[in-house]
Amino acid sequence: MSKVKYISVIGASHCDEATAGLARETGRLIAGAGAVLVCGGMGGVMEAACRGAKSKGGSTVGILPGLDAAGANSWLDLRILTGIGHARNLAVAASGDVAIAIGGEFGTLSEIGLALKCGRTVIMLGGWEISRDGEIPRGIVPAATPAEAVRLALVKL
Repeated sequence: MSKVKYISVIGASHCDEATAGLARETGRLIAGAGAVLVCGGMGGVMEAACRGAKSKGGSTVGILPGLDAAGANSWLDLRILTGIGHARNLAVAASGDVAIAIGGEFGTLSEIGLALKCGRTVIMLGGWEISRDGEIPRGIVPAATPAEAVRLALVKL
């Protein structure tokens, strides 16, 4: 029996159409690979990625910040209510076997750091450029396209 693969998609709850397009394609490719998409369950990158995954019949999980589903995107198969606000970023980061960061704001930056602390590889598709002393830290892998991001994520599983 093969192990189910979980890929966290992290990104801002509001994004422009170009970023949403990257997220939709990433979600579509994750579903096409048979992996489960995990995200924060809200709008923006999260909603676009879930929409892409559902277009290919994929499975989506949203780890929500509140005690109700207000603001949850309609493309989720499973909604997990936490009531812990932004602290839910740890659950999003830890629930994927690997993470793909698409664009993003400070919440995304926190998820990148938390994923790395959890020993997860983070594939960076646009957005934050992270370096230490001019070097990309171990565990961060840049990607230029959704196809490259998902291919790299699958290699890391």
